[in-house]
Amino acid sequence: MAEIVSTPEVLGGKPRIEGRRISVLHVVDQIQSGRTPEEVTTQFDLTLGEVHTALAYYHEHPEEMRELRKKIAERVREHRKEAITGLDELAVELWLNSKSQTN
Repeated sequence: MAEIVSTPEVLGGKPRIEGRRISVLHVVDQIQSGRTPEEVTTQFDLTLGEVHTALAYYHEHPEEMRELRKKIAERVREHRKEAITGLDELAVELWLNSKSQTN
């Protein structure tokens, strides 16, 4: 029977199917996006039992899953902010370079 494990060195400690680099949230997201459990088994070479174990874990640990989604959303916001800041700095650099070339 499939087990759900969390190890810091794999997927940053996110709960995942033992022996795989497929997180519980990844399986759940596939189902929530409209895929059937059978489609997920084919797409990720999982057994139906592994898919259902991931879904059961998700529903049995709602607070842990909420916290994990919050952390992921926070990281996404931080990366977007860094990307925008980086773009702003690049735009300024390009503008300064264009000004120095026209002088």
